Amino acid sequence: MKWLTPLLPYLAVAIGLFWIQNAFATLFTFHLAIILALLLARSQVPLRILFRSKDIRWVILNILLCGSSGISLYFFWSYFGVIGDLPAHFQSLGLIPFTWTLFITYFVLVNPFIEEYFWRGYLGSPTRRLYLSDFLYAGFHALLLMNKMRIGTVLYGLVVLVLAGWFWRQLARADDGLLAPVLGHMAADFTILMAVYQRSV
Repeated sequence: MKWLTPLLPYLAVAIGLFWIQNAFATLFTFHLAIILALLLARSQVPLRILFRSKDIRWVILNILLCGSSGISLYFFWSYFGVIGDLPAHFQSLGLIPFTWTLFITYFVLVNPFIEEYFWRGYLGSPTRRLYLSDFLYAGFHALLLMNKMRIGTVLYGLVVLVLAGWFWRQLARADDGLLAPVLGHMAADFTILMAVYQRSV
């Protein structure tokens, strides 16, 4: 049952992107699918793990490191082979200047908590090796990246996301909590979305 639960978030993203074709619907159904999967699986991971850290240095390091991802994306944008009609694509998904603000705010403040609890908390592992959840976490992003940049960039992005999933699991293990991964994830989401917004609106 545990390893079937990721099917729901994958299905939710596919429905939101390719059937409903709306960014907000995709994000909301993705989050609802994760919550439903956790309820069906009767997760025993306490929610307080999201706010636990035994060393603030891990938190600061992760925020600085992950926050640099969006900055790098912004300055190396031309190397990623992003499609030329990206603004029109985002508009077709309901993202216009006003709704971008709402989308980024919700995404940054809510998404890291839900994802970290699911991928690193419920599906996590203390192993120092790469683990199945690292690949599952990265995999659904392919649905978000495909048809928006060249295939080599998508594959590069998936490798980076697998390593990010592994790194955040190691932080959770070393820091005995998910606060550092949550805040690092938050910094990454914010800077990446701001880079995409600035480059496409």
